[in-house]
Amino acid sequence: MRRTKCAGQLLWRWRSNPLRRHNDVVEAWIILVVWTVIALGGTLVGVMAGHAADESFGQLRHERHSVSAVLVENTARIAPTAEGTAHDWARATVRWTTPDGSTHTGRALVDSGHRAGSRVVIWLDSSGRPTTEPPTAWAAAFEAGMLGAGAAAAFAGLAFATGRVARWRLDQRRYAEWGREWDRLGAQGGHKTT
Repeated sequence: MRRTKCAGQLLWRWRSNPLRRHNDVVEAWIILVVWTVIALGGTLVGVMAGHAADESFGQLRHERHSVSAVLVENTARIAPTAEGTAHDWARATVRWTTPDGSTHTGRALVDSGHRAGSRVVIWLDSSGRPTTEPPTAWAAAFEAGMLGAGAAAAFAGLAFATGRVARWRLDQRRYAEWGREWDRLGAQGGHKTT
């Protein structure tokens, strides 16, 4: 019995009722459309954003490759601060040899605390310039999932806000109708309470 009563309260705008106004039906349709857009559109936007981010990270992993390099200069050990250090990396000048035998020099991120002449691993982009290490498959999947969830939430928020604005406009219309009704009823009764 309680479940039937609850369902009846949720669907009151859809039932035939002499007190139901046109605005109530319009509001019911707005609510239905907004929640459908949130459920389907949010899911679609989230999946598309996550897939695009995953493809982008996959392309980074495909384009970047690691090579062995020699430090040209010392890298100082970074002393931890009160806040702590996020990474134990330093930018240093390194020298590496490409597969065709040519030698290149450039600045790259390397582990700190090494002396000049030490061998380190650096990452190069497709044009042979030093770059950062691409995200691992697990990190890329996690970040793509978070980006997809963020895109879905942003889309859902936009759809919900649009629905709230439409319902606010309906409320403004209802208030105007009620004001006209009060004015009409007050004129029929012959006196006003204000």
